Amino acid sequence: MKVSISGIRGIYGHDLNLHEISKFTRLFASSPIIKSSDRQRRCVLARDTRHSGRIIAQTVSANLMEQGIDVYDLDVAPTPMVFREARKYEAGLIVTASHNPLEWNGLKFIVEGRGIFENELTLMLRGAAPRTPSSDKFGKSFNVASDYINEVVDLVSSRKEEELGNTVKVGFDPAGGATCGYSDQLFKKLGHKFYSVNDIRGISSRSPDPTVDDLNELRMLVIANKLDFGFAFDLDGDRLVVVNNRGEKLGPDATLLICVASTISLLRMKKFVTSIDTSLSVEKFITQHGGKLDYSKVGEANVVNKMLQVDADAGGEGSSAGFIMPKFNKCRDGFLSSAIMSLLDRKIIDECLTFASQYVQIRSKVPADSLLHNKVIEKLNDLFVRESSQVLTIDGVKAIIDDDSWVLVRPSNTEHAIRISVESTKDKAQSLYKEITEKVQVAYGQVK
Repeated sequence: MKVSISGIRGIYGHDLNLHEISKFTRLFASSPIIKSSDRQRRCVLARDTRHSGRIIAQTVSANLMEQGIDVYDLDVAPTPMVFREARKYEAGLIVTASHNPLEWNGLKFIVEGRGIFENELTLMLRGAAPRTPSSDKFGKSFNVASDYINEVVDLVSSRKEEELGNTVKVGFDPAGGATCGYSDQLFKKLGHKFYSVNDIRGISSRSPDPTVDDLNELRMLVIANKLDFGFAFDLDGDRLVVVNNRGEKLGPDATLLICVASTISLLRMKKFVTSIDTSLSVEKFITQHGGKLDYSKVGEANVVNKMLQVDADAGGEGSSAGFIMPKFNKCRDGFLSSAIMSLLDRKIIDECLTFASQYVQIRSKVPADSLLHNKVIEKLNDLFVRESSQVLTIDGVKAIIDDDSWVLVRPSNTEHAIRISVESTKDKAQSLYKEITEKVQVAYGQVK
């Protein structure tokens, strides 16, 4: 089981069971990170479409109520909707393992409309999960609905009506996940013509993670119907991958770049934050258009934390195609991304793809016991200091090779693995990736 700012995740029935769910729910419910107020404490709850989700959500709800917290249940709902809705309450919990395989599940924790930060996670884990109710007053459960879809439409439709047009045609692939039923509502309200695959909850012909799946059905859908875009979501709807009008799947960095370009063009935004593993193309596009970029550690909560520190307008994670606009939603928001991208001028999209084509990103992972991650990073840091022009250590260790090349090695927040990210030009990326992978494997072998 993995415990991080991304939440807790494990294989249900193996290293994740209802006992662990109860323990972490109680730790969260009793933690001081949930701000108290004059009114009854409240928590919004939702889940994705994994088969284990219903029983886990019921367990979470019971434990929250046991601790005197009222539960506002959205049932099956995408993560961005829950984060947006959680701004009305003291806390939020989502039963999901996001893009992990179907046998996985877990919990995402929300406070003040955002994911928990590292210091808050530490504070939560230091607590003792209460064995008995913390109050003689039990919480209540309420079924609720959200106006999130209308709020997205209102935000992106702030342009003049004649600029929006009604000729855009899109396809979407929710992978049988939590966005099923909501995606068609979004595009219908935007006035787009739309087509879909894998749009029945719990049924999908592809993997939960669109960043690694080939998305063949969506690509064929786009080509056959001559669509402007195809949008693929992960199981809880925070990740988005784009297929262009030629049926080509875009890399996650290119997807994030188009989202950033959308905010620059449509919303006149200037200040951005991206994770340290994001492509140089995003940085260069922002600076060439008069914007400013700061980097953060990898991880949604880390990006949001940095955004709040510098009062950024938007940004996200290149590795996950995770776009974030903190003044609207303090999480990766695949719905918002697809909405604003569907309104973007074709010339700007072509400019983004030209920028992105200058670089090749390779991301992979080496299986590694989480207990040994730090020792591996220490060894590589010593090596990179000797061999590189600059080394950054805000998250793992990143070596700047030259103006167009870098490598990043960092422990995974969600898996027992060490993640490797490489970016360079087409003629150098593969050899650089091979070289760094061998160094990671050697370093891991030395500390085992």
